[in-house]
Order: sequence, then structure tokens, then C-alpha cells
Amino acid sequence: MDSSQSAIYLDIVNPLVKEVIQGYNCTIFAYGQTGTGKTYTMEGEHDPEGSYSWKDDPQMGIIPRALMQIFTELDQQEVEEYSVRVSYVELYNEELNDLLSRSEHSQGSVIITGLEEIAVRERDEVYDLLRRGADKRKTAATFLNSTSSRSHSVFTVTVVIRENSIGGEELMKQGKLHLVDLAGSENIGNINQSLLTLGRVIKALTSGAGHIPYRESKLTRILQDSLGGKTITTVIATLSPSSTNLVGRI
Repeated sequence: MDSSQSAIYLDIVNPLVKEVIQGYNCTIFAYGQTGTGKTYTMEGEHDPEGSYSWKDDPQMGIIPRALMQIFTELDQQEVEEYSVRVSYVELYNEELNDLLSRSEHSQGSVIITGLEEIAVRERDEVYDLLRRGADKRKTAATFLNSTSSRSHSVFTVTVVIRENSIGGEELMKQGKLHLVDLAGSENIGNINQSLLTLGRVIKALTSGAGHIPYRESKLTRILQDSLGGKTITTVIATLSPSSTNLVGRI
């Protein structure tokens, strides 16, 4: 049975956003074969003209819902001083690309020089940023989907809250939410280097290994502050009943 966008969000993402507002780092992965709905789950429905229909609740994806929840909860808590910043990067064949930069020279190392981190104040601003990012994403044909993305994307929301303690001391809480749309899990050359390393990192973390191989992939280096320690990581698996997807494994 298909899960609705709202059900997935309320069951899985809503509690994590609350943790982010409290100053914790969380990561959500959408994982599955090409064409099984990873990008739909994260972003929402695209219409044929390339515009977005996220304002219709049934189609709204995790990213706009998360921003809406963050702004709503900050308002309800009457937080006076806060900032919400977003960044959006693509990892393609172990090369990073800043999807929000207007520069043509936005590819580089894990710490991208001049990474565009944009302050947002309302959910609607996120639509324009995602559209900008979608225009820059590299797509390549595969036998599964001629317009399928062959790259990972990481949309990061950073929430900073400043407040005063009872004694008048200024306190700062910072939480981070990584929303990761992984490339198709089918074996397509160099793309899976990141997926294999991610699997090794998660296995090492859960087994309590002394060495965690974060540095073996740029994806795991980007997410390092949100995978170990007091963090929460969730994987949303997108599955297809099609016989052509039977070879896919979790």
C-alpha cells in the first residue's frame, strides 16, 4: 500500500524537526532504485511545465513541510531571535556542486569555498531555491528512467536560536537537518562509491567500531556532524512492485 506524503511526514519527520529546534542534528535519507519516488518524497510533485505544486498538501514533499513546521513552531514558541539558513549541494561522481550558487565555479572540495547558505523567513522562499537547484542538477539517461538524476543531493536546514537565561546570559542553540536524496541504488559505476561508504559508516557506528570511515567519501564527510554521537538518522526506503526492480536490495 502506498504511503501518503502527509502520513510519512507526521510519522517520521515531524518528531525529528522538533529535535532540530531543540539543538540536535538529524539526517533523513531517501533510498531506493531510480523511479521509485525518492525525489517525490523529498520535494513533492512536479508538473510537466516544471513548476511545483507543493502548496497542495497531498503532493507537498518533506522539504517544504519541514520549513513550514520550523517557522510555525518558532512562532508558537514566541522565539524572538532566530535564523533559518539553507544550503543545497549535489554530489556527482565524487564532485561537489553548490546548487544555490549563481557562480559558474561552484564545484570544489567538501568545504566548498563560498558555499551559498541562504537565510529564509517563510516556506514560499524555499520553492524558488529548490527550483534554482533543480535547474542546476545534472541528469543522465539510464535504462530505468531517461530523465533520472544520477547524483546525490543534500538539502541542509540550519536553525540557530538565541535566548537569554534566567541569569541574563545569552544562550545559543543550533540544530541541523540534512535531507538527502540519494542516487538510484542500482549499480551505476562510480555513483555507488558514496552508497558503499555510507553503508560502511553506518555499520561501523552501530557496531561501536573505533574507526569510522567518514573520509572515504565526500557524502559521509558532509554528513559527519549528523551521523554519529547524539544525532538521529532515518532512512526512508522507496520500493516498487515492478518485476524490473526485483534485483534491488536494501
